[in-house]
Amino acid sequence: MNGKRGKYDDIISLPHHVSPVHPPMPVGDRAAQFAPFAALTGYEEAVEEAARLTDNRTELNRDRIEELDRELRRLKEHIKERPKAEIIFFKPDERKAGGAFVTAYGEVKKIDEYLGKVIMEDGSIIPIGDIYEINTELTVAGSGEEDICF
Repeated sequence: MNGKRGKYDDIISLPHHVSPVHPPMPVGDRAAQFAPFAALTGYEEAVEEAARLTDNRTELNRDRIEELDRELRRLKEHIKERPKAEIIFFKPDERKAGGAFVTAYGEVKKIDEYLGKVIMEDGSIIPIGDIYEINTELTVAGSGEEDICF
């Protein structure tokens, strides 16, 4: 070097020590020692959950509720024909206030007024109190024409 004697000059050129007893640490474990440390486990997930947006439930007016009731009765009258319907309903979020408006489309299998549920052919269950809109394709009796409400 530049003529100065260094603190480790006596050992710098010695071979690297390898233990005859202990096997060397795997490279993956060795690298893990230098990985960043997360002091707050779950913090990142909590921030993402708080940032996730939800919709608020919309309260329906009396006229809208009566219109939905008429549609449900029409569906029930034609239930043996397995009518197809598009039902938009509010699904509450399981983890925070609010929820989302979800659209279910398919054949209506059963309308259970006692339990307050619409059961679709695919097995999905829609609470009647959460229904926001119903669109159906039903044949009006005697007219021979389809009454399409889409």
